[in-house]
Amino acid sequence: MILVTGAAGFIGANFVLNWLRQNDEPVITLDKLTYAGNLENLAALRDDSRHIFMRGDIGDAGLVGGILAEYRPRAIINFAAESHVDRSINGPGEFIQTNIVGTYRLLESTRAYWSGLTPAEQANFRFLHVSTDEVYGSLDAGDAPFSETHGYQPNSPYSASKAASDHLIRAWHHTYGLPVLTTNCSNNYGPYQFPEKLIPLMIHHAVNGKPLPIYGDGKNVRDWLYVADHCTAIGRVLEAGRVGETYNVGGWNEMTNLDVVHTLCDIIDQERPRADGLSYRQQITYVKDRPGHDRRYAIDARKIERELGWKPVETFETGIRKTVRWYLDHGAWIEHITSGAYRDWVKQQYGN
Repeated sequence: MILVTGAAGFIGANFVLNWLRQNDEPVITLDKLTYAGNLENLAALRDDSRHIFMRGDIGDAGLVGGILAEYRPRAIINFAAESHVDRSINGPGEFIQTNIVGTYRLLESTRAYWSGLTPAEQANFRFLHVSTDEVYGSLDAGDAPFSETHGYQPNSPYSASKAASDHLIRAWHHTYGLPVLTTNCSNNYGPYQFPEKLIPLMIHHAVNGKPLPIYGDGKNVRDWLYVADHCTAIGRVLEAGRVGETYNVGGWNEMTNLDVVHTLCDIIDQERPRADGLSYRQQITYVKDRPGHDRRYAIDARKIERELGWKPVETFETGIRKTVRWYLDHGAWIEHITSGAYRDWVKQQYGN
C-alpha cells in the first residue's frame, strides 16, 4: 500500500486515478479538504475497495501516526501544499504553516514510523516529496533552463515555503537516513485543476462571457507539463529513482502567458463558438502585474530521461486540446467549486 497526501487536489487526484488505472496496489489518501481539495476529484473511486480516503492535516501527528501504524505503507507521496502564488502574496501565513510546518511534522511522523520497520522494510521504503520549479527563481530570456544543481532563489512567499520544505526533505535524509526522493515540476495543466490557475480560469471566464485577465504584458514565460505526464514521472521516480536525489520534471513547452491564452481562445472558438461569431480573444484584458512576478521558468528534464527513461508523451498542442474538451464537458464540476467565496477572490485579484 502507498499513502498519498494532498490527494484530493489537482495533481494528487490525477496521480491516484492514474495509479489505480495502472495497477492494483491499494492507496490510502489523506487530504485536509481546504478550498482546492475536492472529493469530487476522486468520485470515480467511491466504491473502489483499493482506495481508502482519510480527511485530515499532514501536521496532525496523532492522525498520521495512526494511519502509518494501521496501514503500514511502503511509500508516502507528498502532494499536500498551498500552491498559488497570488494567495501566498495576500496571506503568506497559511503557506508557512502547511508547506513548512506541515512538512516538518509529516517528516517526523514518517521518521518515527520508518525507525520501527525491519531493516528490509526500511530499505524498501520511500518518501517522495513533490515540489516546484519556482524554488529556483526567475530566468532571463537567454539563460539555460533550471537543472537540479541550480541554486535556490525563491521570489514569492509560496516558492520560499516550498524551498524550505525541499531543504527539510534533504536534511532528514542526510541527518536521519530517511530514504527520500524529490521532484521539481514545471507548470501543470489538465483535468481537475482549481480555476484560480491560468488555464482553467481562462476557459471558465471565456465560456461565461467574462474578461480574460492577463497580468502585465503577458510575456511571462512558463514551461507547461500535462498532468498525466507528471503522474507517470512521479511513478517512475518512485519505482527507480536514486535515494536522496532530485529529479526535475518538465514538458519542454516554453510559452508566454499571452500565447497560452491565444491558443485557448482559438480552440474554444472551434469547440464552442461565441453567439456573435467573434473570437474569444475579444475578451482579453490586461491587469496590473502582481508583485515580484517571475519573468521566466524553464526546466531541463534531461536527468530523469537519462537515468529513468522518462519523457513527456503529450505536446502542448495535444495536451491543451484534451484539457479544453475536459472543462467544456465538465461544466457541473466547475460550477460546484466556483462558489461565492471564489468569485470574491477573483474580484479581489483582477478587479471588477
